Amino acid sequence: MQNLTEFSANATSTNSLSVIIKVCVVIPFFCVFLFCIGVMLHTFASHRQFLESSRYILFACMLVNDTLQLLCSVLLFLFSIGSVKFAIVFCAPLLFVSVTTFQNTPLILATMSLERYFAIFYPLQPPAAWQSERIWIIILIVWLISCIFPLIDFSMGKRDAAVNVLTTPVICKDRTLNSSQTQMLFKAFRNILFFAVVAIIILFTYMRIVLETRKLRQDRASVSKAMHTVLLHGFQLLLCMMAFTHPIAESLILLNANWLPEDISFFNYFCFILVPRFLSPLIYGLRDKSLRGYFRQTVFSCSNKQQVDVSNY
Repeated sequence: MQNLTEFSANATSTNSLSVIIKVCVVIPFFCVFLFCIGVMLHTFASHRQFLESSRYILFACMLVNDTLQLLCSVLLFLFSIGSVKFAIVFCAPLLFVSVTTFQNTPLILATMSLERYFAIFYPLQPPAAWQSERIWIIILIVWLISCIFPLIDFSMGKRDAAVNVLTTPVICKDRTLNSSQTQMLFKAFRNILFFAVVAIIILFTYMRIVLETRKLRQDRASVSKAMHTVLLHGFQLLLCMMAFTHPIAESLILLNANWLPEDISFFNYFCFILVPRFLSPLIYGLRDKSLRGYFRQTVFSCSNKQQVDVSNY
């Protein structure tokens, strides 16, 4: 798990202003994200046509996954800078969900790419597994794959005999459960495998889509839209991959700037954990004309309803 929220207790005590600024940046950012996600999920639940499309079902799954990821990430961030300690029995589930949802993001991106591939090459009769009635099976398989690797990772950990899993308070961070050299090698192999496979799937499917649209002599708007989709998927995957390069980024910043280690960690956390998840609803949601129209309608109706309630009061 690329836990970019590791801040030392000494730094947080000597630089309280920096901690306050970081919290004031993260919490409003997270609240705006939750608002956007809440409106989109409400839109999905309120209009049946979205639930009958595999594309929108996968998008809703990605929204739920990113919400869980950011919720765990922000909690770990707050616990870390506040030096909050609690038993491993409570820390382990939080880290497990954080790792699982983090790894699940590229898998969902690959699944969305394959769904678009089958939708274009088999428009009248897509494979049964990719139809909206059975797409949940693929989603469950994706989640199962994401859960297996963290379980293997955690099972390799060497427990400190002096630490009681049920009673000993510890700071909840990745190194608490993942400290052995074997785990580090396994995580490196897992990350390379995940993102290499996903990158190949995204490039293959969308390049095939672009070539197919040109072969069918689609208008330039369709070809341009397909190319933009390729770039957006690649950009999203790149942001996810950048989270794994934070040791290199930290080393480069330390060599060329006088930043404190906790400030570098926060920079990586904000840029490579928060921002990519926040961009997901903007990239895949607000670009869609149907969803964008319902999104505006929901926001304006909530705003008008609130004004009416205030005036009545």
